[in-house]
Amino acid sequence: MVNKRTLMELIDFYLVTDSGLSRKGTFSDVKEAVDAGCRIVQYREKNKCTKKMVLEASKIKEICGNKAIFLVNDRVDVALAVDADGVHVGQEDMPIDIVRKLLGPDKIIGLTVHNTKQALEAEIQGADYVGLSPIFNTSTKRDAGDGIGPESIRAVKEAINVPVVAIGGINLNNCESVIMGGADSLVAISAVLCSDDVKKEIKKVRDIINTAKKNR
Repeated sequence: MVNKRTLMELIDFYLVTDSGLSRKGTFSDVKEAVDAGCRIVQYREKNKCTKKMVLEASKIKEICGNKAIFLVNDRVDVALAVDADGVHVGQEDMPIDIVRKLLGPDKIIGLTVHNTKQALEAEIQGADYVGLSPIFNTSTKRDAGDGIGPESIRAVKEAINVPVVAIGGINLNNCESVIMGGADSLVAISAVLCSDDVKKEIKKVRDIINTAKKNR
């Protein structure tokens, strides 16, 4: 497998798990995503105890194998416990410099940002990629705020040298505009996890992403 940070530049669809939205269960979602060609998976769980999270994270890491990067949302302790490929943190979470000290130089750290200023600060602090959010209004994260629109992506992308992952209210109908706007990758939680066939939906999204990248 190529270097993790090199692989970050090759990603298209980015899966974020959500047990509350899943129809078949998180393990099934991850397996179908990996089978569909998804190369990055983030385990996000807000309502389970640490022991349960460690057990689930360990299983998800096994499913990802050497086919997909495996990240843990927020919980650096869980990422350490299962030797995940890295973590994704938010503006109010543990500072990146501390996360880096805990995880070491080779792990991937992503940071949620909402504008160009935060994106520049994230890169300076050592983030390997930024999650730009929210692009559109979203119901999966109640405190996300109003969508900034796909036209806002370009300024962030041109200001930094690390990949930009777009998130927030993205679906089959608007994902093309997100890639055309400059995003390297995108997250579409409800659009995928609420479907009857996760693998099929991810393949559809990946086709749109890769076609849009060729045309921009």
